[in-house]
Amino acid sequence: MPGPTELPQLVTEFVDMSKEYLRQETLEPAKRLGRFAGFTIGASILFAIGGLLLAIAGMRGIIYLLPEGPNWSALGYILAALAIAVVIGAMVGIAGRDTDSEEADSGN
Repeated sequence: MPGPTELPQLVTEFVDMSKEYLRQETLEPAKRLGRFAGFTIGASILFAIGGLLLAIAGMRGIIYLLPEGPNWSALGYILAALAIAVVIGAMVGIAGRDTDSEEADSGN
């Protein structure tokens, strides 16, 4: 049992150790998580811009292959929108299928 003169030193040591533990176990992982989230958001923005540019290039390619005229140009926009919808649907279907298989695996 510590004596009365050692008690303030032990309390100070406990408080310092608690502060260090909290910094080590909460702040450092939060900083790493924030950095990871920043890179993830940046990558998602770049992928979205890339997808947009690919969609525009595909639309312009479809319009280039069709004959001249305003009606054909409108058809090119419609075909490009349908192609983009099919690609997005396929991506959502693949993402949903992976999630369903993971849930089924964890249920066994």
